[in-house]
Amino acid sequence: MPTTTDEEEKDQKPQELDQQKGEKAKKQQSPGDQGNKSQGNGHNDGGRREGDQDKDQDKKGDSAEKDDDKKKEEQKPVDPATKRRRIIIGIAVGVVVLVAGIAWWLYSRTYESTDDAQINGHLNAIASRVAGTVKAVYVENDQPVKAGQPLVDLDPSDYQVLVEQARANYEQAIAQAAAESPNVPITVTSNRATVDTDVQQVVNAEAAIASAQRDYDSNSAKLRQAEANNRKAQSDLVRYKKLVDQGEISLSDYDQYVSNAGGDEAAVEASRYAAASSEQIVEEKKTILRQQQTKHSEDKANLPRQLAAHKATVDSRKASVDSAKAQLDTALLNLSYCHIVAPVDGIASQRSAEIGGRVSQGQQLIVVVQIDNVWTTANFKETQLRKMHVGQHVTIEVDSLDESFDGEVEFMPAATGDRSSLFPPENATGNYVKIVQRLPVRIRFNPNQRDLDKLRPGMSVEPKVHLD
Repeated sequence: MPTTTDEEEKDQKPQELDQQKGEKAKKQQSPGDQGNKSQGNGHNDGGRREGDQDKDQDKKGDSAEKDDDKKKEEQKPVDPATKRRRIIIGIAVGVVVLVAGIAWWLYSRTYESTDDAQINGHLNAIASRVAGTVKAVYVENDQPVKAGQPLVDLDPSDYQVLVEQARANYEQAIAQAAAESPNVPITVTSNRATVDTDVQQVVNAEAAIASAQRDYDSNSAKLRQAEANNRKAQSDLVRYKKLVDQGEISLSDYDQYVSNAGGDEAAVEASRYAAASSEQIVEEKKTILRQQQTKHSEDKANLPRQLAAHKATVDSRKASVDSAKAQLDTALLNLSYCHIVAPVDGIASQRSAEIGGRVSQGQQLIVVVQIDNVWTTANFKETQLRKMHVGQHVTIEVDSLDESFDGEVEFMPAATGDRSSLFPPENATGNYVKIVQRLPVRIRFNPNQRDLDKLRPGMSVEPKVHLD
């Protein structure tokens, strides 16, 4: 029975609402009609004001109806089963939200992530190592290149001339060294012969001295003999003089003794001169010996120096050969630098070389971007590095590809970003404000993953480092 009553009440409510709306509409229309008839067509402004009043009354009537509906709904009794069902659903939703929040909180403690990260790679700036005129350019921007592939050619004419000049200087240096090299053994042989000659001359001088000394000794002996003979002759002359005076011997015999005494005296003088001459010869021979000995000493001392001087000359020629060879190698290298090739595999970018353009030494021509060796630089907050270390697994979300890649922490940072900036802040100036610093962490992509070749330096990523 209560159920039937509720259903009847539900059916009656729409009918009552319709009746009430109709009555209100009639009440609202009657004053408006009378006012319009009494005022006539001549008073349009008054009719408009009355129309606005009618609209306001309609709005007030609608709001009154809504208030009545709300009051009736509030007065309507709530089903206990529905109330219990709502309570159970609310409790279940709260439990689910609480469990999800706890699970999310626990999971968030197992990783660190940041959106301040990008892919980095090696950008190899290819510069000209010599000055010259661009003769040919073989690549365009964004063109893949392989290591050793030609990139740019410079006009090699000037460097070919330098190569020929350096080669001529090198050959001339070789010829000079070859001409100087035999002088060393020749000098060695000549010096040896000179020393031997000096030794022989010293020996000969010593022999001459000995011979002269013997002659001197012989003449000295003859002088002594002549002096002895002269003394005997002079003594006999005195004795025979007495005998002549006494008449015991003939005058002719005495004359003979006088002659013999004069001859012995002359022999003494001759022997004395011969001895003096021999003595002078001995001194001359001694002087010659001293000269030969001095020459031998000088040759013995100077000949090694002459040999060293010749060796130094040969070494100088050899050094000239090495210098000429180095100049030739330099000229060949400069000639080879006219042909510029890619040092690594990659993609050509920032091409500035144009045919006919004049380039200087060290001028950048092309940049080769390596795409087979990229990594991620993630700028984590310093508070995020507490449990982070090298080797931890990383999941890397790449925005442009909408893909995830695996990697690992390769290097931890050496300094914060502000310390590495061009103008690091100076906290001692009095304007210090403490802020959380960021440090760049290098993350390496694991090899052999799909679509690794699509990664490019500069792409934005969101790495998630899984803490151990």
